[in-house]
Amino acid sequence: MNPTHLVPVAATGRAVRTGPVPAPVPGAVRFRAACPDCRGRFELAAGALRLAIGATSRTTFYTFTCPECSAPVRKPAGERIIELLTGGGVRTLRLHAAP
Repeated sequence: MNPTHLVPVAATGRAVRTGPVPAPVPGAVRFRAACPDCRGRFELAAGALRLAIGATSRTTFYTFTCPECSAPVRKPAGERIIELLTGGGVRTLRLHAAP
């Protein structure tokens, strides 16, 4: 996948040189999600999600409560999902195996 570079353009059609674009504030990050129970589709703020990272793929998941039907939802989280959620400010719990 090629990176996309956004460049502001002035009214003249020429690129405007600016400094680095600030990263979004974690509170402003929204994640698209769906509920398997009611099939509702919605966007959630980072604070509405929780990520649990375990030792295996079976113990790595994210959770949220459906805002439409109030059902608790638990979905598996692969590497890309983990990267997106942690980068977006989602609270993370690391699960440790018992000795």
